[in-house]
Amino acid sequence: MHTTSRLALAIALAGSAGLAYADGSVNIYSARHYDSDQALYDAFSEETGIEVNVLQGDSDQLIERIKREGEASPADIMITVDAGRLWRAEQEGIFDTVDSDVLNERLPANMHHPEGKWFGFSQRVRTIFYNPETIDPEQVDTYEKLADPSLKGKVCIRSSNNIYNQSLLASMIEHHGEEGAEQWAQGVVDNMARDPEGGDRDQIKGVASGECDVAVGNHYYYVRLLTSEDDAEREAAEKVQILFPNQDDRGAHVNVGGAGLVKGAPNHDNAVKFLEFMASDEAQELFAMGNHEFPAVESVGVDDVLASWGDFKKDAVNVNVLGENNPEAVRIFDRVGWR
Repeated sequence: MHTTSRLALAIALAGSAGLAYADGSVNIYSARHYDSDQALYDAFSEETGIEVNVLQGDSDQLIERIKREGEASPADIMITVDAGRLWRAEQEGIFDTVDSDVLNERLPANMHHPEGKWFGFSQRVRTIFYNPETIDPEQVDTYEKLADPSLKGKVCIRSSNNIYNQSLLASMIEHHGEEGAEQWAQGVVDNMARDPEGGDRDQIKGVASGECDVAVGNHYYYVRLLTSEDDAEREAAEKVQILFPNQDDRGAHVNVGGAGLVKGAPNHDNAVKFLEFMASDEAQELFAMGNHEFPAVESVGVDDVLASWGDFKKDAVNVNVLGENNPEAVRIFDRVGWR
């Protein structure tokens, strides 16, 4: 019977692990921690007869583990979130090139590495949130306006060590150059209502509580609050409006949840089959809806909350540049004192 199993740590470290799981398996190292991903693995096993073995950890841990395991690594696929992390894995030599007609045809060109080193399978939009009682949406309808002096003392945003903010700044570098991006970052620092703290949900709650009037966060954190079983969280979300920035020019900043084929994968063919399955309508729905993300394949449906927002324009820049510009983004954060 082909069921999804957890890849035991001892097995993962064993030099013969790849052989032990050869032929009828695929071994996935995943930095995603959503229960809904189990349905994705089960669907793949049911369709192909290939068993899925999963080892979970955070992205940096998994990268270091694969490097440490070397040629003996049983890893076939690495899954993580944010193009910045995918870029780091690629820079460490983790990923192999995949040339797949299925992936090239199904996924937008800007949603994966130009050489097929990794692929984006879901879209995450970095949105702006505001208090409709104190802020006119035209005040915050672009990322650039977050640096306007009129918002001094009004902005809540996470710390500079957060990869989502690093990628947002990386996109500003791409569109405005290093000097323009640094001026923007300095303006945001000058407008902060408080020192950065907490996660994306905490920024949204800061607007609801009146600690700030404007916040930045990934869209799905807002959906989690709107659909929470906690009355206080739902009430907080209902006090806040979401806005997709830059609709009159390049579109809202988009990042990805993605995966790549590990170099030297012991189950190479099964791994490629898994990546191609991830681009199918069934997998796209499971992968994206489990965390209220947008599918990479635009024709696939979204959940009711996302559907209620209607269509909006997304930045079409290749997400690989978010990784390429990451080192400079980190240096800019340090120079402007973004904690």
